[in-house]
Order: sequence, then structure tokens, then C-alpha cells
Amino acid sequence: MTSSFPSTLGIDFGTSNSAMALRVESGPARLIPLEGDMLAMPTALFFHAEELSTHFGRDAMAQYLEGEEGRLMRSLKSLLGSALLQDKTVVHGNLVSYQDIIALFLRQLANRAQQELGKMPERVVLGRPVHFVDDDAERDALAENALREAALRAGFAQVQFQLEPIAAALDYEQRLDREALVLVVDIGGGTSDFSVVRLGPERSLKADRAADVLATTGVHIGGTDFDQRLNIELLQPLLGFRHHGKTGREVPSKVFFDLSTWHLIQWLYTAKAVREAQGLRTDYQDERLHARLMTVLEERLGHRLANTMEQGKIAVSQSGAAQTLDLGWLEAQLQAEATPEALDLHLQPALARVVACAEECLRRAGVAAEALDAIYLTGGSSALRPLRSALRAAFPATAQVEGDLFGGVASGLAYTQG
Repeated sequence: MTSSFPSTLGIDFGTSNSAMALRVESGPARLIPLEGDMLAMPTALFFHAEELSTHFGRDAMAQYLEGEEGRLMRSLKSLLGSALLQDKTVVHGNLVSYQDIIALFLRQLANRAQQELGKMPERVVLGRPVHFVDDDAERDALAENALREAALRAGFAQVQFQLEPIAAALDYEQRLDREALVLVVDIGGGTSDFSVVRLGPERSLKADRAADVLATTGVHIGGTDFDQRLNIELLQPLLGFRHHGKTGREVPSKVFFDLSTWHLIQWLYTAKAVREAQGLRTDYQDERLHARLMTVLEERLGHRLANTMEQGKIAVSQSGAAQTLDLGWLEAQLQAEATPEALDLHLQPALARVVACAEECLRRAGVAAEALDAIYLTGGSSALRPLRSALRAAFPATAQVEGDLFGGVASGLAYTQG
């Protein structure tokens, strides 16, 4: 297979993590280190208030968690297709839109690609979910156009898109020595995407692969939704969620749902939001809970709370054992617990929707589960143990194959034909 372009850069701009892969002529795709030797980086920016500097990835997270004065932004991809995308905020004294901030992050990736290649790549293939926005084709198109515009502002000249599960399939195809019918499962931070694809060495030589893609489906549920649900159930009660005041009325819940949703947390730090939270004091019977809520908002600890839950989820999934969530930074000796049973219980409704979307993909493809040769797993959230158990229950006879969870989509994007 010969590419018509000297170089192709695949960019997996993810809700939680991003990665890039470069393919020169017809050679193999290779992942580009983004932070030191790390091949993937958190999709995060930190705007340092005192130094007026901008930090990216792990550096951004570290600046925030070390208590530096400034603003952390994550899950920016979740704003694509939202009316919030064009809202403006002050960054280093300038009024910028959230689309501008996405362009700033993509510019960081562009600079890294230019350093690696010695020039800007001739061609860029950006990954996109099957649906940026569920059941709204117009908003979905607006989301793709907004991401394209951000990429052009970042300095990329020629941009095209590929569905992320198709990109994952193209990456998996590189390791196959025979034809296979595969269900690709791509579980990212913001979406769960699926495709049923015929793959194989001979098929990889074809310029047009449309006939090999039997169906694609997607649902707007991913790792950040899992984190949000666990945060609500395990951490927000410590701040007053489901708490009943002296009158017997439950404390209004909106603040807790926003405080557990990555891309909404920053809105709770405004003077207006803090005043509204302060006004909830009369709804509390236990004023210690309200004091904790105010400490989180006034000291801007919401992202740290969310990060604690995210890391706890990962630890429980990896170990299969209960984990203590240390919240001593909020209040002396304060802690919570995350258990495998809690993950199973609280994530079950979301995982049921994810599995239903996978089953719908097979239905649209006209393929019986027994006909599948493999389920190929990619995306960081596909490592979640309850998810794999749910897929195993739905497809008990099909082997699960783990791909490069954080780099597979980027590599497959680089293999996309022009």
C-alpha cells in the first residue's frame, strides 16, 4: 500500500487522554512521545495565575494538585457540540472561548509533531467518536466543524476525520495474519464506540475499505461518566448529597452533580455560584457537611476531589480489592472507601447502555455473536474490570483481545487512506 502523501499524522484528541502517531510514506505508524518518554498525555491544561504560564498534560495536573494558584481545565472534548463551547473566559488577562482553548491544546500537539518531523505534517487525520452528540445530527456536525476549525487554528493545513473505532480496527489489522470478523470496542473518556469490521492482510491493501465496515454505533458514555457516577455516590454524600435538613427537605442536588462532572466544576468557582452554595446552609442539619462543601468551592478543590475518585476507580479495577480514598487534604482524617462491589452496583446502569450499544452494532451488521472471531478492546476505560465482565456476559463465546489502550486509535488514524 502506497500513501499519496509523504507523511500522515494521526491525532487521537481524547476526553481524558491524547496521543499522536506518525506514518511516513508506506512505513509503519509510530507513536510520538508527548511528555518525556510518555506516548500519551492527559488532555489537560493549567493556567498558572502568578507566572502567567500555560502547562499541559501531566505537568498541568501536577501544578494543580501541588496547590499552585491557577485554573485547571480537563474534558474539553465534552464541550464540542455544546452551547458552552463559544462561551468566553479570562485566561492570562485575555477573554478567550473554550474553542480557543482546544486550539491551544492542539497547538501544543502541533509543536511536538513539528519537532519530531522537522516540519509540519502534510496531512492530519483526527479521530472522532461515532456521535459527538447522541441523536442530534445537526449538533454533531457543528461539533466536528468546531474541532476542524480548532485544528486549523493550531496550524494544521489539511485535516480530515476518521471514526475512532475504525481507526482502532486499522491498528489491530496490522497484527493479523488471516482474515477475521471483529467487534471493535473503543471506550474513551467521553464516548463508547463500536464497529463490526472485516479485517485481514489482503483487505489492508485495498484503497476503499467501506465495504469492510459492516456497522458502527456509539453512545455518549465513557470513563468520565463512570467517574461522575462514583463521585456522586461515594464522595458527594460527604458534602451533603442526599442529606436532609431540619425541615426534612433534601439539600438541592444540582451543585453535587456539577461538582462531580469534570468540565462543569470550574463554573462552581464563580462568585455567583459560591454565593448560591453559601445560601444552602439553611438546608443542612449537619453544618459540618456544608462547611466541607464551602471549603471545596472556596479553595477550588473540586478537580482534586474528582481526581481522587478517578485514581481510586483505577486502583480498585486493577487490584480487584477495596481501596481507601484519602481526603485528609480536605479535612483531617476524612476518608471514603471504594470497593469492587460499589463499582459493580453504581456503574451497572451505564454499563448496561454500553453493552446494549455493542449488541445494536451486531444487529445492524447482521452478524451473530457466534460469528465473531474477536472483540478488540481499546481506549483507556476499556481496562475497567466491570466493563469487561459485562461484555463477557453478553458475548461469552468470543475472545477479548486487548490493544494499545492509549495509542491504538492514534496509530490506526495514521493508517487511514486519503
